[in-house]
Amino acid sequence: MKTAAHDVPPIPIVDQPLAVSARVGTEWIVDAYGCSETALRDLEIIGGICHDVVAELKLQVVGEPQRHAFPGHGGVTAMYLLSESHLACHTYPEHRLATFNLYCCSDRPAWGWQQQLASRLNASEVVVRKVVRGTRSADQGPVADQQDAVIQDVVIQNVQRDQG
Repeated sequence: MKTAAHDVPPIPIVDQPLAVSARVGTEWIVDAYGCSETALRDLEIIGGICHDVVAELKLQVVGEPQRHAFPGHGGVTAMYLLSESHLACHTYPEHRLATFNLYCCSDRPAWGWQQQLASRLNASEVVVRKVVRGTRSADQGPVADQQDAVIQDVVIQNVQRDQG
């Protein structure tokens, strides 16, 4: 007998403690400030950065990357579905800001976000947060919000631009 999709039986509740740690991936959350407004509107520049992240970290793209430049003074959005998870970028020329999110379910080395974004987007400051996903404190239960998440290796680097 077939059941409708909305007639899914309830998931049984198992009376076992949750695992203290179930590391399921690493996420890099990157904010680049003081960027060139022109670079933030350039689909080729943003696409080139995303391509290099994927190539240099030996990630596997699933399907075709999605990239879109918004009309007028709008920014760029790029999304890469990866066999390891995803890479996303959103740019905000009006705020001179680019945001990147790379999530990998397998270990990868850090990418040179500071140097690359300073060079390609003329970023004056790049903030990189590395978040280990799936971890929680044994005493506090599941993570309630981002402030409770395990955040490692927060790197803030001010990039000095030539004043000449």
